[in-house]
Amino acid sequence: MAATTPPTTTTLNDQVNELLAELAALAEDRIREVNARHGDDHAVNLTKLRAVAKRLRTQQDLAVALWATGDSAARLLALLICRPKAFPRDELDTMLRAAATPKVHDWLVNYVVRKSPHAEDLRQTWLADPDPVVASAGWALTTDRVARDPDGLDEPALLDTIERDLPDAQDRLRWAMNHCLAQIGIEREDLRARAIDIGERLEVLKDYPTAPGCTSPYAPVWIAEMVRRKG
Repeated sequence: MAATTPPTTTTLNDQVNELLAELAALAEDRIREVNARHGDDHAVNLTKLRAVAKRLRTQQDLAVALWATGDSAARLLALLICRPKAFPRDELDTMLRAAATPKVHDWLVNYVVRKSPHAEDLRQTWLADPDPVVASAGWALTTDRVARDPDGLDEPALLDTIERDLPDAQDRLRWAMNHCLAQIGIEREDLRARAIDIGERLEVLKDYPTAPGCTSPYAPVWIAEMVRRKG
């Protein structure tokens, strides 16, 4: 009787190595060059990356292993296939502080932390963090609450903080605080005039180049346009 070849077992480490090779094959120099201008180092077209994630579906153990590689494209893939509610609070905090590039940072906050039961605790912790990049995540979660769940927020106090700290904020923190300023002006009719006034006096991002058809990040213009769209 001929010997039977045992079935091949693919280990988690094998899967990770195969996916790293696949992502490397998808990398494009042109995309790397464009992303580098924004502080990102991945070179994979995000549509192709999402197609890989769609094929893999949700796999928490694989997501954790991909994140552990430190590779930005692998981390973006991990954030697409993970279970947001499966991460402990302290692990999310560690991940945020290790998210070295803007795209990984943004996807972690918006795709994972925002859906976590620890989101509010982390929002408050990060908002007060001395690291401006970490604090920017707290402001991003605050902006989300302004738009979706404002009960309990002291939005006049948020405007006080923005008015005081926005002009000298580090770049990523400045963007996050400016977004919150605009969101308050969009959502809160009673605070809209004050939000616009703060934006006009501080002039943050007033001269930021904006492509045709896009809305300026300058808060007064942003607020006016979004309010107009809401009718």
